[in-house]
Amino acid sequence: MGILKDKGDESRAMAEKAVPSPKNHSTGLWIGGIAFTFFIAFLGFLLAKVPGFSLVGQMASAIMIAVAYRQLFGYPNALKAGINFSSKILLRAAIVLYGLKLNIHTVLEDGLGLLVRDVGIIIVAILLTMWLAKKMKANPTISLLLGVGTGVCGAAAIAAVAPIINAEDDDTAISVGIIALMGTIFGIVYTILRLILPLTPAEYGAWTGMSLHEIAHVVLAGAPGGQEALGIALLAKLGRVFLLVPLCFILMYWMKTKAGAKAADGAKVGFPMFLLGFIAMSLIGTYVIGPVVVVPNSVMTAVESGTTWLLTAAMVGLGLNVSLMDVRKKALKPLIAMGIASVVLSIMAFVLV
Repeated sequence: MGILKDKGDESRAMAEKAVPSPKNHSTGLWIGGIAFTFFIAFLGFLLAKVPGFSLVGQMASAIMIAVAYRQLFGYPNALKAGINFSSKILLRAAIVLYGLKLNIHTVLEDGLGLLVRDVGIIIVAILLTMWLAKKMKANPTISLLLGVGTGVCGAAAIAAVAPIINAEDDDTAISVGIIALMGTIFGIVYTILRLILPLTPAEYGAWTGMSLHEIAHVVLAGAPGGQEALGIALLAKLGRVFLLVPLCFILMYWMKTKAGAKAADGAKVGFPMFLLGFIAMSLIGTYVIGPVVVVPNSVMTAVESGTTWLLTAAMVGLGLNVSLMDVRKKALKPLIAMGIASVVLSIMAFVLV
């Protein structure tokens, strides 16, 4: 009997080894979810090589694929943990690395005049979008995200602000998609208007940098104006990126005030620690890399590329949460409000230059 018992125990032990533990299984699905977002990000990268989609860019192309996947095949619930990791943790990591693009010294030394005008641009973009949204009874969260994206720096600003205002993933993804689409349209229109408007290269660059949505859109419209136009455009845009930091703190204060007014609901506003990382990276990129530590251009290019991939994978995670039925209900009015605000912003920036 003892021998039989030993053999039975041995058989059970072998069977337990043959069956993967729940922990290993969940880890595999977690990794699979992350890999899935990067796979769609890669498809977006390939789609962005196609004429037409090249104007939209890798990020927007990947979001479109993610949204299409959701509508055709549903949400991949088995991979949810990994997808959430991409849309939250990788998103914050990308925002932190994005800080390396901001040269604080350049903004404060050469772009102080533009910075003052950038403050007015951001205030008008947000307040006008929200006012129009209120009049139209549009979704307030999407409208605020679009106002911030329009005024500051597109998808990166939306991604930074979304956790502060407790935005839903689908609202964030919808906003990013709208910003990418509208920014591309405006960028193309600017390149056409450049040929007929009485602007010097410097004035055209300032107009472009102060009013277009994404850095990619600023490059798209600024490059045809020549090196001087592009340089001024990027300087004006950097000023708006710089103002993302104080804007986030203002929104945090606003949210805490709202939470205080609704204390009975248990509302809480956590401090976005990734914002400190963004500031730290901006300081490192400005005062350490170059002046103290020499980093090869190839390394910086690789970091910039890695940041783009992280941000794209994160946006894929958000895009997978988008239901087109909800988009029809929630996004049309905010899109109209943001479109009107963008036109007003362009006119305002044109007058200021």
